[in-house]
Amino acid sequence: MKRVIGSLLSSVLVFSVSTAHSETQLIDTHIHYSHDAWNVTPPKKAIEILRTAGLQKAFVSSSSDEGTQLLYAKAPDLIVPVLRPYRKRGEISTWLHDESVIPMLENLLAKNTYAGIGEFHVYGDNANLPVIRRVVELAAQYQIFLHLHGDSDAVEYVFDQDPSAKILWAHSGFDDTYTIARMLEKHPNLSADLAFRNEHASNGKVDADWRELFLAYPDRIMVGTDTFSPERWYYIIDHADWSREWLTDLPTDVAEKIAYKNALALSNWALK
Repeated sequence: MKRVIGSLLSSVLVFSVSTAHSETQLIDTHIHYSHDAWNVTPPKKAIEILRTAGLQKAFVSSSSDEGTQLLYAKAPDLIVPVLRPYRKRGEISTWLHDESVIPMLENLLAKNTYAGIGEFHVYGDNANLPVIRRVVELAAQYQIFLHLHGDSDAVEYVFDQDPSAKILWAHSGFDDTYTIARMLEKHPNLSADLAFRNEHASNGKVDADWRELFLAYPDRIMVGTDTFSPERWYYIIDHADWSREWLTDLPTDVAEKIAYKNALALSNWALK
């Protein structure tokens, strides 16, 4: 009898947690599942965390791509696969100069399904290096987006190469709201994620400057956590709850776009 009661209580608790996290739809556009996370958070546990957070989908990239494939195989309804051009940690500043990256990307793109290429790091006129130019060409060839971590100059150079490219600007470039707004106004194919940023909201209230940005460009902003290290996986649920809290301080239509509709539109475009 005790076992039955315990089982019922566990079911109620699981249902309660699931319900609490699913009140507001949310898509996280900035998740990594790299090689050093696999043992700490095995695939089954990783999927459990994403579902407990109440995420409708998660954009996942990893170093190496094997991590993304592990999660995509277990939950294709949940995982939006994004191809990161890193084989392991420590390649952030070297991959741009490594031409062996190109055949690796070409092989994986031909073999697997991806919504984008990234998140990759590039700054300034390094965006004009041959490896980056080929990445931009591959994104155009497969009609997928680029998840670019870099400054506004790098974004400009990529759009110079392909004005029709779709770029998801990681961390909104860690730039101020004035610069973000200027870039969004100039480039209609540019969107920005809020990963690893928290200055846009505090105590459930959206900062005035960020509110102005959100209201001006409601179709171009997306939420993200950034699990750049294994321990960050255990922040996904808290981040989802925090995001839902400040999103309620925005008009409903704007909140829904930032929470999930913009990300859904981007993934649907890439995976059509």
